[in-house]
Parts: sequence; C-alpha cells; structure tokens
Amino acid sequence: MIITLLFLVAVLGFLGWWLLARQGLMSKPWLETATPATILDTGASPLPTAKIGLGVFLGIAGTLLMLLVSAYAIRMDMEDWRPLPWPQLLWANTAVLVLSSVALHRARAAARQAAREEARSWLLVGGLAAIAFLAGQVLAWRQLAEAGYRPATNPADAFFYLLTALHGLHVLGGLVALARAAARLRQARIEALRLSIELCATYWHFLLAAWIVFFVLLAYAPVFPWLYAICRAPFG
Repeated sequence: MIITLLFLVAVLGFLGWWLLARQGLMSKPWLETATPATILDTGASPLPTAKIGLGVFLGIAGTLLMLLVSAYAIRMDMEDWRPLPWPQLLWANTAVLVLSSVALHRARAAARQAAREEARSWLLVGGLAAIAFLAGQVLAWRQLAEAGYRPATNPADAFFYLLTALHGLHVLGGLVALARAAARLRQARIEALRLSIELCATYWHFLLAAWIVFFVLLAYAPVFPWLYAICRAPFG
C-alpha cells in the first residue's frame, strides 16, 4: 500500500510540473528581454486572454480543493466519523481518467502539428474515456448506496459523495468544452482551434491531478497519520 501511495504522489508531482513548467503558468514575461518599442506597441500580456482566464479559474478551483481537503481532515477527528469501505471500482475509474488525460495530451500534440484527423480521433478517445469515468463514478455510488452507505448515513459518507460529485461536475463542464472544440474542428481550420485544444488538455491534466488528491485522501488519510497531519496543517 505504501508503494501505491508513493506512486500516486509521483504521478501528482509530475502533473504539477507539467502544469507549471510546461504550460507556462510559472513564466515571468515581465522579465523577458524586449525593446521599448515592442512594449509600447502591444501594451498587453503576451499570453492569450483565454489562457490567463483558465489560469485564474484553476487557481480558484485549486484553492477550493485545498479547503475541502482541510475540512475533510478536520472532520475526521470527530467521534461520529466512520470511514466507508473503499469501492474497488474507483481504481478502474482512475485508470480511465488517466487514459482521458493522455488522449487530450496527444490531441494537443496533433493540433500543434496540424494533424486534423489525428487530433479529432484523440479528442474522441478523451471524451469517451471521460464519459466512462463519470459512468463508473455513478456505478460506484450505486454500489455504496445499495450497501447502506448514503450521504445522510455518516459524515464520512457525505464527504465522499460531496468530493466525487464536485469533481464529476468539473469533468462534465470539461466535456462541454471538449465537445464544442471537436464539433468546430469539422469546419474550422485546426490552426484556429489549436488554443482551444491546448486549454482543454491543460484543464484535463488539472482534473486528473485533483482526482489523485481526492483518491489519496479518501483511500489513505485514515490509514497514515502523517498524511492526516498534512491535511490539517493549514488550519493548525
């Protein structure tokens, strides 16, 4: 189990590096060399507005994630907390979401190479995998509900449904954007949609990172005291 946890942490660290370093979220354009004429002529950020907007949204979503994780850890310390059994189906759901994120990464690479049909194919694979992930989450809910674990049964059950439902809503919103990009790809030139596909891929990597955080929290926080202490740290 420790090996599994370390593997998940390694994957999360890689995703964080990918979002911050490779996607330019940590870039400092104000330190880049530029002539005064260039600065006066543009007067705007070198990053597209849509990319800045996504960065702001991910920052807000990440803050909400941290608050939920801390609230979960604090609530675990109360006497009425009874952890629910871990649905094994969530392992398969995690693998499907990884496949979806990889497919979006491949779609972005194809878009950069102007490979229209390849980009469409990978977008389709990513979308279908995301739908399969949502279906798997609903099936996991049904299994728990049939076993008597419902939101009103115990605070631990309520938190499980809250965290997975919130993440599922974000996946559903990403599917809407993904479907729009795939539909426009039939008529518009791929160069015009390159940014949209890149934003979808970045958002999908964030969804995977957020799910891994929830996965580790729900599965291992009750087992490892040091992980529980880390979750409680922001609130002392």
